[in-house]
Amino acid sequence: MSTAPVRRSILDLAPLELDCMNALWRLGQATVRDIHASLAPTRPRAYTTIMTILDRLAQKGVVGRQKSGRAWLYKAHLSADQARTHAIARLVEGFFQGSNEALASHLSSLSNSAQANVQRGRE
Repeated sequence: MSTAPVRRSILDLAPLELDCMNALWRLGQATVRDIHASLAPTRPRAYTTIMTILDRLAQKGVVGRQKSGRAWLYKAHLSADQARTHAIARLVEGFFQGSNEALASHLSSLSNSAQANVQRGRE
């Protein structure tokens, strides 16, 4: 498999691209058919649509692929954890001036606000 560096951020992926990545992370490596079958229950799409999405992900450098018989076998260049870490780092940098503490404080305030709303609903 090619080991080209990821040229785009995981945050730049369209929703269906991210769904394909989530399926690929679960499967480890997979063909278009495998990913198409994995997405069918929750996000049914044409086989050719999934094939196009995976081809674009390969062009972007997000996944690598190698021939396996007549099919391409795809594998993510980043693990799900690496992608999450990268995405959160960009979020922190962009919205919280690089402060993990500011993000934690924001998440805490959201959690406290949600808890207060639940309490008000019980009264």
